[in-house]
Amino acid sequence: MKLVYLVGSLACWMVATLMAEETQRTLFGFPGADAAKEWQAVNDGVMGGVSDGRFKITDAKTMEFFGTLSLANNGGFASVRTKPKNLGIEEGDALVAKVRGDGREYMLNLYPNRQRVAYSYRAAMPTKKDQWIEVKIPLDTFEATSFGRIVTNAGAVKPAEINSIGFMLGDKKAGPFKLEIEWLKVERAGK
Repeated sequence: MKLVYLVGSLACWMVATLMAEETQRTLFGFPGADAAKEWQAVNDGVMGGVSDGRFKITDAKTMEFFGTLSLANNGGFASVRTKPKNLGIEEGDALVAKVRGDGREYMLNLYPNRQRVAYSYRAAMPTKKDQWIEVKIPLDTFEATSFGRIVTNAGAVKPAEINSIGFMLGDKKAGPFKLEIEWLKVERAGK
């Protein structure tokens, strides 16, 4: 009887695992140094600040976003984002990232293919110091922002317009930071 129970439990676990894998699609992983070609650092130097944010692909096949946040010269943000490309994000999707942080709150940014300067949709992404966690953020929780301020009446994210994704730190706490990302996936709702 125990064997039947064990086999049944194992079968249920396998089905649940396969179903979870079918609903998630990897947007970005970091299998080797070539993965860096899809990313770029954008820091507050674009507006006179002196924050230093960089990234590298590690031997552990992760991306490490690191540097020093500075509030000098009206600065205060560091970011890394993908170069524009078709991401295939759809209405009702959620973004899921596996990250290991330093306990600071980062932002996950979505950049639409628009001519507006410093415009993105943003959602908070908390981290736990030195612990790997998965953070799931539904598209409908992102808020439109421009120059770090909420854009009222901007409406919801239009998934077809999103062509770049990024991680940003702008918590107004000067000092060193480090965020490691293993992967970034999109999760389909109800499929």
